[in-house]
Amino acid sequence: MGLDTDTVRRLREGMAAGVLSFPLTSFHEDGSLDPDGFRTHVASRLAAAPGGLFPACGTGEFFSLDEDEYRTVVRIAVEEAAGSVPVVAGTGYGWAQAARFARIAEEEGADALLVLPHYLVAAPQDGLVAQLEQLAARTRLPLIAYQRGPVAYGVDAFRRITAIPSVVGLKDGHSDLDRLQRLTLAAPEGFLLFNGAATAEIQARAYATVGVPAYSSAVHAFAPEIAGAFFTALRDGDASTVDKLLRAFYVPLVELRDRAPGYAVSLVKAAARLRGAPVGPVRAPLTDPSAADLADLRTLLTTGLDLVGAAL
Repeated sequence: MGLDTDTVRRLREGMAAGVLSFPLTSFHEDGSLDPDGFRTHVASRLAAAPGGLFPACGTGEFFSLDEDEYRTVVRIAVEEAAGSVPVVAGTGYGWAQAARFARIAEEEGADALLVLPHYLVAAPQDGLVAQLEQLAARTRLPLIAYQRGPVAYGVDAFRRITAIPSVVGLKDGHSDLDRLQRLTLAAPEGFLLFNGAATAEIQARAYATVGVPAYSSAVHAFAPEIAGAFFTALRDGDASTVDKLLRAFYVPLVELRDRAPGYAVSLVKAAARLRGAPVGPVRAPLTDPSAADLADLRTLLTTGLDLVGAAL
């Protein structure tokens, strides 16, 4: 890794102080982008003091945005953050397309990029490294690699990507703690590592035991009160509160999430709508929750908010 940049410093400090926020992208009922709704949603997330803002990533349906929409989303996030927290925009697909999104993010003032897993094909370790090398050669922004799905770095490949000067961190979505422990031991000093599992709080304690206490929170997108209470309890060693929130809210949320493919995003967006956020529906190929699942989500959300003394 190259010299410690201001963005890396701010991200490190943010990870220690709060969860990382992945805002939802707002759409109108006809599926068109809703910039005003997105601006309102981002402003409300920033008011909850996240450690960093990650627009147009998985929770933000990066995969469904065209380049003009992506530009609008990143611009609004940067404008609303106004330097208060780092803005890390998503990018992805093959390196050529990822570089196009990266240029847009640069032009709109993003601080860094989260490199989402490449599209469709399986790839050998050399190819995974080359993907980041090609992108790094085409953007000045710091890169955070995201290993999930078809991307899983072995120790040798991980050492090689950490030697790319602009690669400053790794988000892990595999939850393979054996592999992750090996990577943390191979990481250079100051390299950013964080838990990016679908509902990261479920495994936050386990990640912390291998040296990765920081995590992203999808729950922050709809219930920052719950996400904040969990983060504080975990940081302060309040095992009773952590267990209470896991049993009554997070584990049931994962069980509900697992009822249908894509619910990791669809349920989050539905929960935000239940709380009055102007985020609209998901875009195909995702689908909104069924009426029965939405009713169960409302009950669960009420339970979680009651636990932390907040209102629906």
